[in-house]
Amino acid sequence: MSALRAELVRLIRSEGPMPVSRYMALCLGHPAHGYYMTRDPFGVQGDFTTAPEISQMFGELIGVWAVQLWQAMGAPPSIRLVELGPGRGTLMADMLRAARVLPAFRAALSVHLLEMSPVLRALQARTLAGQAEPVWHDRIEEALDGPVIVIANEFLDALPLDQFVKTQEGWRERLVGLDPEGGLCFGLSGAAVDLAADAAPGSVLEQPRAALDCVAALARHVAGAGGAALLIDYGSAQSGFGDTLQAMRRHRFVPVLDDPGEADLTVHVDFARMAAAALRAGAAVNGPVGQGDFLRGLGLNERARALSLRATSEQAKAIAEAADRLTEPGATGMGTLFKCLALAHKELPPLPGFDLHRLPEQG
Repeated sequence: MSALRAELVRLIRSEGPMPVSRYMALCLGHPAHGYYMTRDPFGVQGDFTTAPEISQMFGELIGVWAVQLWQAMGAPPSIRLVELGPGRGTLMADMLRAARVLPAFRAALSVHLLEMSPVLRALQARTLAGQAEPVWHDRIEEALDGPVIVIANEFLDALPLDQFVKTQEGWRERLVGLDPEGGLCFGLSGAAVDLAADAAPGSVLEQPRAALDCVAALARHVAGAGGAALLIDYGSAQSGFGDTLQAMRRHRFVPVLDDPGEADLTVHVDFARMAAAALRAGAAVNGPVGQGDFLRGLGLNERARALSLRATSEQAKAIAEAADRLTEPGATGMGTLFKCLALAHKELPPLPGFDLHRLPEQG
């Protein structure tokens, strides 16, 4: 039995079955045994690969996006460039390299990172050495001060959520408990929960409170202090029912309750609810749009061609394959499954990549 599994069993025996959100939070962020606290999970040798690790083009285009946003803001002399969940620091490093095209922007910005993992903080420091002197934060509110440009790539999907299952007696919360042999298992709360959602028995409703709170905090800040937040993640543009909780280990899906703390746990992002939360908080909302459309709108194809002109035939093939992977269509392709949503100050024009995808303001 792993150390975290033993801790979970002890907690459940002492306190009773726990909500899915608490299980996720402990699996990912337990101070001693949490998944992100103990390892570098990225890349071929890890458990999954994110867009910045696929190609430098992804981060470079986001960097140019940030430059254009800063110009649209009136080029403030001081601005925070904030990344939520910055991984190895690859995305930030590529953004900063692209930011050199406009020295005034590079001089205006300070780099702030929201990261809970000491292992990843050390990696980020090494990656960004010589490019920036980042300031790390434990809480999102600490990272937000004055006008900001916030980037969050595959951040919301790792925030814990709760799940509810519709039964003949009404909605019941899904809990993690113990089976007769002492193993982890899913079960339901004894009492029904009052939820205003109409669905057939067996339906699963997810409540992403942590993600909604995060989006609302970002929206309130940019609405008041200026700037924008770019959120990129996988999920649906429309709300619905379903169990999206999944575990990934060594680039393969594994059972969610197997080996807690040894696999990445994520959920699909409900972009419709995120957009609605941002509107209620006073921000303008751009998107969501598919990642493929967004990156092509920022000039991915042109950037790939420019890089290929200076590349060997083998390098040019790798560049083309990376561009295709980032924009691949279809239900499981990154270009469609991944969505981009931006929250912005209402006085800003439609943001690059979202020109025709701005939602009406709240009345």
